[in-house]
Amino acid sequence: MSTDDYDVIVIGAGPVGENVADRAVQGGLTAIIVESELVGGECTYWACMPSKALLRPAQALRAAQHVAGAAEAVTGTLDVGAVLARRNSFTSDWSDAGQVGWLDSAGIALARGHGRLTGVREVTVTAEDGTTRVLRARHAVAVSTGTDAAMPPIAGIHEVSPWTSREATSAQEIPESLAIIGGGVVGVEMATAYAALGATVTMIARHGLLGTMEPFAGERVEATLREAGVDVRTNTDATSARREGSEVRLTLVDGSEVIAQEVLVATGRTPRSADLGLEIVGLTPGEYIRTDDTLRVPGIDWLYAVGDVNGRALLTHQGKYQARAAGDVIAARARGEQVHEADWGRHVATADHATVPQVVFADPEVASVGLTAKAAADAGYRTRVIDQDMSTVAGAGLRQDDYQGQARMVIDTERDVLLGVTFVGPDVADLLHAATFAVVGEVPLARLWHAVPAYPTVSEIWLRLLEAAGRDTA
Repeated sequence: MSTDDYDVIVIGAGPVGENVADRAVQGGLTAIIVESELVGGECTYWACMPSKALLRPAQALRAAQHVAGAAEAVTGTLDVGAVLARRNSFTSDWSDAGQVGWLDSAGIALARGHGRLTGVREVTVTAEDGTTRVLRARHAVAVSTGTDAAMPPIAGIHEVSPWTSREATSAQEIPESLAIIGGGVVGVEMATAYAALGATVTMIARHGLLGTMEPFAGERVEATLREAGVDVRTNTDATSARREGSEVRLTLVDGSEVIAQEVLVATGRTPRSADLGLEIVGLTPGEYIRTDDTLRVPGIDWLYAVGDVNGRALLTHQGKYQARAAGDVIAARARGEQVHEADWGRHVATADHATVPQVVFADPEVASVGLTAKAAADAGYRTRVIDQDMSTVAGAGLRQDDYQGQARMVIDTERDVLLGVTFVGPDVADLLHAATFAVVGEVPLARLWHAVPAYPTVSEIWLRLLEAAGRDTA
């Protein structure tokens, strides 16, 4: 058993952990990352990158098919083998050699194995061969282990070897049929991808689709999925599962059955914190690790939880935002420098609370930031909701012959600023960052009136929204 001392120990080498370590090193500290799987983490190999790589070819094909002139030139269908090969390239064929090389170039040490807290600022790493190594941190330990797919309480579900998002994004063959349990982002995106790749897809959703977003988002996505041949079953649930030969049979609450070659469970996430030794610091294993806005665990001045494992905002870009704050504040505290922990300071993750941007790469795309109309009302804001049909914008018609979309902004009437914005339509992801600036910056509508969108672009939807809000905003 060997013992090593570093300023910072990071458990988890996904994008979040990498950013914590990198910011700490840039701040003059030494850092080591502990990882039991692939350096690069869930996003790189089993989530963000491979899922979007699966979705993009069909999106590009649909875009061409909806523009006269290009549509006549597109006579073939997706090459499934080429789609999967391109997806594989984005995961580097599940090799982390490039990521390990980046750690080395950034001056970050790597310990392969499973890390557990075994003392104050102490992490014991157990390698695959059973050997152990004790790491000690002079200043901080940051837990960035992310989440796992949650399994619903469906009788027999474990026995049928269901897919999770990992299997869905890394499959090397497309099943003839796929049943998806869950109507959230993962379920919607994988239904979109697998239907385009030739699978017969059935979705089973306890409520509607995309339930945390504006209602029209889920409604429009559901309509398009149905048009693509997906059997969308809402307001129902599976009660049992069994495998018979090469098929899985799901029994629903009404007694009907769904039969598919594979079943994907997409019913949420659970924190990857069950075997981290949290009990030695008085925390409960298996639960989200709650933090303050500097990502430090209250009452434990050396322990931080960054990214999905803290349950604040389960999105890669938001975890990386947290990581930048955490790495910087760890370095500042280690050097005895001033900590900027007021809202919107460099050492806090203020945006996690009500200004989180998100894109669902479905057909149509859904892009949102901030609060929905319901969430704003529930939070006690006095609001006004402005809806606009995006097909009325000249740039939308140029982009696609039959462009269909909807935009909504939620206005805080007391301050005359935006609390939330949602776009649904082709390529609306590219509109989102302007909305994020407006919401995060709390830009008054009277000033937004002077942010003139270029003509003819889809961004002109901003002019239509502000006109609908009323010229008294100017």
